[in-house]
Amino acid sequence: MRITQGTFSFLPDLSDDQIRAQIEYCLEQGWAASIEYTDDPHPRNSYWEMFGPPMFDLRDAAGVMTEVASARQTFPDHYIKVNAFDATRGIESLRLSFIVNRPKVEPGFRLIREEAAGRSVRYSIHAYATDRPEGERYQG
Repeated sequence: MRITQGTFSFLPDLSDDQIRAQIEYCLEQGWAASIEYTDDPHPRNSYWEMFGPPMFDLRDAAGVMTEVASARQTFPDHYIKVNAFDATRGIESLRLSFIVNRPKVEPGFRLIREEAAGRSVRYSIHAYATDRPEGERYQG
């Protein structure tokens, strides 16, 4: 199962040149870049772990790409995404977010259906990845 979260997630994975072009666009807009990672990409898990501090003063895509490469080396079997924040109005608003790294195997999710009182039906999602302990979820 291919996780589809963020911009470009329905497209094939971006090449490093395409990632660099997106980062350059973000920096040209004055947006700050940050990098996050997770091994639990549940759709409601919108708060991934930060990989280093946000790069508010960085204006060179090469610097962001260096951090992307470092995150990939540190967490090769995790999801890694680049975020771009716009702080022009005094508060940070997410403008763009896209995945730049995926584990080799994406286990996916199970839909759980639960009958409730009356005719109510409740649905929830369970990530197969969470059946294994953190740090072991994507090891073969």
